[in-house]
Amino acid sequence: MASGSGSNVENIARFFEEHHSIKVVAVLTNKRDAYVIDRCNKLNISVLYFNRFAYSHSDIVLNLLKGIDPHLIVLAGFLWKVPENIVQSFDGKIINIHPALLPKYGGKGMYGRYVHEKVKESGDSESGITIHYVDENYDEGNIIFQARVGVENIDSVDDIAEKVHRLEYEHFPKIIEQLLKDSNG
Repeated sequence: MASGSGSNVENIARFFEEHHSIKVVAVLTNKRDAYVIDRCNKLNISVLYFNRFAYSHSDIVLNLLKGIDPHLIVLAGFLWKVPENIVQSFDGKIINIHPALLPKYGGKGMYGRYVHEKVKESGDSESGITIHYVDENYDEGNIIFQARVGVENIDSVDDIAEKVHRLEYEHFPKIIEQLLKDSNG
């Protein structure tokens, strides 16, 4: 599931292109003009758009997910809170990547550039990524993996973002692969 440009989606899809048992079967998005749709079209990945009503006020997205029957649901830049009915139906099968070292800078409204601005503002000497399970609250699910990167005083918000993106691209597909192997193994 993605809400934006889909760079993590593309990175994950390319990582698994030649994999014998792991495949990105579909991408769901809540933004009809998200660039992730173009990326999915180029990668020949099914992409489905849904609105807030279908997601939060009905079982349409839940039933769609049940029909796909994924081994893992990956939130890759997806900004909406996951409804309780989906969390409960896929308990322990939904993961998210957050561009900070949780529990720092998590919660509603803390995504992308906002997180990196907080890191810079706070004068933190490090930042990183957190891959975690999704529960009923923003960024509070059990942590699966964290990777850290140093932050220098001279680093701009864009510099911090670039360092964190590199960690996302390096680690997210590998952690997904490990989780899928562990659940099938």
